[in-house]
Amino acid sequence: MSAHPPIPTRVVLLCGPSGSGKSLLAARSGLPVLRLDDFYKEGDDPTLPQVLGSSDIDWDHPGSWDADTAVAAVTELCRTGRTNVPLYDISRSARTGTETVDIGRTPLFIAEGIFAAEIVTRCRELGILADALCLSRGPVRTFRRRFLRDLKEGRKSVPFLLRRGWRLMRAERSIVARQTGLGAHACDRDEAMGRLAGAAAGRCMTAKNTATKNTATIN
Repeated sequence: MSAHPPIPTRVVLLCGPSGSGKSLLAARSGLPVLRLDDFYKEGDDPTLPQVLGSSDIDWDHPGSWDADTAVAAVTELCRTGRTNVPLYDISRSARTGTETVDIGRTPLFIAEGIFAAEIVTRCRELGILADALCLSRGPVRTFRRRFLRDLKEGRKSVPFLLRRGWRLMRAERSIVARQTGLGAHACDRDEAMGRLAGAAAGRCMTAKNTATKNTATIN
């Protein structure tokens, strides 16, 4: 009898509004993690979008993020277990170097960031998607957590953080709706942990199979 082929490494894409707890949940999962926020464009990139009616760069717009490079890194991790990724300093809006991410022979890892939903379809078509999850804590809780985190880390100026926070709080429902529309499953922390455990055990629940449930959740 021939040996079984090796289990391919797959990715769980973890998205949600900024401040929804993605990084914390990913860390608690015990799985290897790829930080998708490191694939932001640099602050002098002429293609960066601006907030309508403002001179602020819209860092919450998918156009501020390098999706092609992110997909390439996710794919290489799935195929080889190793890839080089940029190191990004949010406070400086700049890449400060590179680092090697090595996940070894693990069959599953998490790629988390606010734009993770933007690559759900591409990862599914490449055959590397295990699941896609969208965390949501509610606009007020998310606003508070995001502001305190960003203030502590000195990510941007206080006026910028307040303007951004107010804008995102008002837009949170539409953000979640967009991400679920792109194929991510809306859930809270406990359900996300359960789905991660299922994916790690080989019970992959791709977002394609949860479209009906997502629609019911949004409504």
